[in-house]
Amino acid sequence: MIGAVTVSPPPAPSAGPLGTERLVLRPVRSGDLPAVTRLWTDPEVRRHLGGPVIDSVIRIRQRRIVGAPGFHAVVRAEDGVLLGLVTVEEAGRGGETEVSYQFLPEHWGRGYAREAVGAAVARALENAPSVVAVTQEANHRSRRLLEAVGLDHAESFVEWDAHQVLYRRRR
Repeated sequence: MIGAVTVSPPPAPSAGPLGTERLVLRPVRSGDLPAVTRLWTDPEVRRHLGGPVIDSVIRIRQRRIVGAPGFHAVVRAEDGVLLGLVTVEEAGRGGETEVSYQFLPEHWGRGYAREAVGAAVARALENAPSVVAVTQEANHRSRRLLEAVGLDHAESFVEWDAHQVLYRRRR
């Protein structure tokens, strides 16, 4: 056909690295495993997540998380220290994009989680009509974080023998 022009679609908005002024969210690397394992075993981190993960499950997770899509190691840009994980699951709860997060206790209270989760939610909303997150009703810090990044309380329910709250943000 004369005069036909082939136009490639633009790259997906979620392509490329995700970062903020202080943080980089990147795929999990094998060198991250000691810190990530701490996230799964630290009683304070796991307080509202069902307690520390058992060894057999940790070994499976360690094999599967390196480079896995949706799992983001959150590292401080200035020195590369791993602060936590943010996970974005495209077909999460109820088929909606679901965001979850865990941060090491020594990095709590500095706004890192809010910054990382906010960036992940904003990126997810570029392609998804909504984002949800679930936390225990008793986890007041997590609830404040979700509200701070623009999610609204959508429903309450009991799961895993604990009162849970689901938050949602629509595009």
